[in-house]
Amino acid sequence: MHYQKPKPWTVLLLSCCTALLVACGGSQPDSGETGNGGKPTPLTVLGTLTGSGETELAAVFAPFTEATGIPVVYEATDAFDTVLPVRVEAGDPPDIALFPTLSLLRDLAERQQLVPLDQDPDPVLESSALDAAFVSDLRDLGRVDDRLYGFSVRTYLKGLVWYRPDRFAAQNYTVPETWEALDQLSAAMAATGSAPWCIGLESGDATGWVGTDWIEALILRIGGPEYYDQWSRHGIPFTDPVVRQAFETFGQLVQTQALGGAIGTISTSFMDAPALLFGDTPACDLHYQANFIPAFFPDTVNPDESVAIFPLPAIEAEYDRPLVVADLLVGLLRDSSAGRALMQYLLTPESQEIWAAFGGHLSPHQGVSPTAYPDDLSRHQIELLQSTPTLRYDGSALMPRAVDRAFSSGVVDYLSGVDLDRVLESIEASWSDL
Repeated sequence: MHYQKPKPWTVLLLSCCTALLVACGGSQPDSGETGNGGKPTPLTVLGTLTGSGETELAAVFAPFTEATGIPVVYEATDAFDTVLPVRVEAGDPPDIALFPTLSLLRDLAERQQLVPLDQDPDPVLESSALDAAFVSDLRDLGRVDDRLYGFSVRTYLKGLVWYRPDRFAAQNYTVPETWEALDQLSAAMAATGSAPWCIGLESGDATGWVGTDWIEALILRIGGPEYYDQWSRHGIPFTDPVVRQAFETFGQLVQTQALGGAIGTISTSFMDAPALLFGDTPACDLHYQANFIPAFFPDTVNPDESVAIFPLPAIEAEYDRPLVVADLLVGLLRDSSAGRALMQYLLTPESQEIWAAFGGHLSPHQGVSPTAYPDDLSRHQIELLQSTPTLRYDGSALMPRAVDRAFSSGVVDYLSGVDLDRVLESIEASWSDL
C-alpha cells in the first residue's frame, strides 16, 4: 500500500535533516551526519528479525529515509546477546538496537552503555509523547534506576486461552472468568470425552519454556504483581510457597486435564499442540499460548473465523486476570541527531501502523488505530492489551540464561516425576552458580 506521511513528524525530520547537513564542520561524521561527498552516513540498527521481519522493517524505515535522506541499514543476527555486547566493548556499537529480551537492555543500561532517553536538559523523547504512547506498565518496561533506556515497538501477548466458538456454542459452554469456573468448564468438557487442554512442551533445546509461561501466569494470579516483580529479580526464591503452589497448580492441570497427561504434554511439540483444537472431532477444546500461535494452525483454518480468545482466569480476585508480555524494545547506543530523530519517529503511531498492517504484529502504542490491523482477532488482542490493568514482562526472560534454562528443564523434570522440592532447589541453585 502507499503510505502517506503525516505533516508533524515529516516537518520534524526534515528540520533535523537540514540541521545535520549544515552542522558537520570538519569533525568525524556521526551517524546521519554528512560524509562521503556530502551524503548522510547511514544509521545502523541491530536486531534478530529475519525473513519477512526484515521486509517489514524496511517498510517501517522507508518513510524516515524519504523524509530525511538518512539511510537506515538493518543488520540481523541470531547471536544478538553475544554480538551486541562484543561490539559495545569494542567501541563499535550500532546506532540503535532492537532488543528481543529486556534483560540485555537492562544489563547495558546498568553499565551506562545505553543513552538515557529522558536525560536532562535535552531528552531524546518528551515525557508527554511517552505518556500518550503507552499505558504505564508498558511505558516503564525500559526503565532502569528511574531512567528510561528503551521503549516497546512490538508486543507478544501471552496469557491467552484459545478456543473454538462453534464448539462452545454447540455444547453451551461459557467463557470462565475465575479459576473455579475454569475447573467446572474443564469437568464439563471431560464428560463429553474430549480432553479440556492440549499442551505441548517439546521445543528442542528449549523444551519446557511453554511450562514456564504457565507458571509465570499462575504466580501473577496467586502472588500478585509486586510479588512477581520481586521473584523475577530473585528477591524471592524459587523455593517460596507461592512458587510451589504455581508449580502444583500447573502439574495438577496437566495430570488431570491435558491430552495425554504428563507424558503426552512433554512429548508433544508446542508447534503441533494447537492443531489438535481442529477437525470434526477435536482432541481438546482449550489451548494456552501467545498471540503468535495461529502461525501453527492447519493451513485450512482461518483464525479470524475459527477461533476466539480469553485471558487465563483469575485465581485471587484482587489480582484479576493480568497478562504477561514479551516485547521487542528499541534502545539508542550512539547519541546523534539522526539517531534521536529515528527514535522519535519510531515512537509515532504512524510508524507503528505500517508494521501493524502486515498482520501478526501487535503495537503497544495507544495511538495506533484499530483499523490499522488487518483482522478482528488482532483488534481483539489490542483491546485486551490496552484494557488490562496489570501487565508484566516474561519473568524467565528477565532471568540470566542459566536460570531460564534451569527453570525450563525443571518444569519437565517435575512433570516427569522428580520430587518438587528437589526441582525447586535445583532451579534456585542455578542463581548461585552464576
